[in-house]
Amino acid sequence: MTNQLHAWRLWSLLLLMGLFAPAAAGADETKVPELEVRTISSTIDGAEQPVRVSAPESATTRPTPLLISLHTWSSDYRQDRSPWVREAVQRGWIYVQPNFRGRNDKPAACGSELARQDVLDALDWARRTWQVDDERIYLAGVSGGGHMTMLMAGYYPERFSAISAWVGISDLAEWYRFHSSDGEVGNYARMVAACCDGAPGTSAKVDAEYASRSPINFIARVGDLRVDLNAGVKDGKSGSVPIHHTLRAFNAIAAAGGYSTISDAEMDYLWENGRLESPLPGDEDEDPTYGREIWLRREAGPARVTIFEGGHEAVPEAACAWLEQQSRKTRHPE
Repeated sequence: MTNQLHAWRLWSLLLLMGLFAPAAAGADETKVPELEVRTISSTIDGAEQPVRVSAPESATTRPTPLLISLHTWSSDYRQDRSPWVREAVQRGWIYVQPNFRGRNDKPAACGSELARQDVLDALDWARRTWQVDDERIYLAGVSGGGHMTMLMAGYYPERFSAISAWVGISDLAEWYRFHSSDGEVGNYARMVAACCDGAPGTSAKVDAEYASRSPINFIARVGDLRVDLNAGVKDGKSGSVPIHHTLRAFNAIAAAGGYSTISDAEMDYLWENGRLESPLPGDEDEDPTYGREIWLRREAGPARVTIFEGGHEAVPEAACAWLEQQSRKTRHPE
């Protein structure tokens, strides 16, 4: 009788596992599709630029949001950005991942005119290929992709409905100095110098290259573009981009719109201590899409900045949840 009872309990447990385990596993993640590789000819130099894409079948017949997702500093269009693809697929968006001259270690990359045009060419190609919803064209990137996202927002705010930049570099000369501060030129500093033909201060021409590729000099032009800037509070210590890059980019937008800026004292205290000494109302409000503590959140018209508990990273769910709420008419050359 004892053996029969044990067998019945075991059978019941297996039955419950069979009923509930598959459902739980299936609920965790949307399957990430295999991205298709296409090539787009640059409208500047004719170079064939690869791009990886995914789109729902319905995108050919009805207006569909578009997410352009930009690779990180040392990567290219082949980078595995599955979390971003998954968020786009869950929402039924078109997903485009351009190359924009690949790894940032040469003059043609790193926010050059060629690289910027590659992003625009990918956008225009997507609009020709699918029924893109022109009120929901989104741009997002992390690290070097965050740099390029902010730069595109400053140069071409009319082309996008909203942008979300994470742990991005806003000032290339300052970033070069950060990675050369111990007297030794670090890897990232060498890469920036390779893109700009030298170290900052080498010549007026070199300094002009740094200036034209630095979002801090252009992001004040965003106007009513919806802007989402983010950084992990430990970045620059455990990561490569200090939080000041994100905070100063936000300040440029805020100052241009006549809004309050974040003080140097607040920035420095946050950098040194990981949280504000005197947070304002809303600074530490919970945001379930981030899944972690928030130490600063400020808004300036249609722009916001968030410093969260973390390092050199992004939270794609939070980015896409915010982007999904944004709608703004865009303008494009015909």
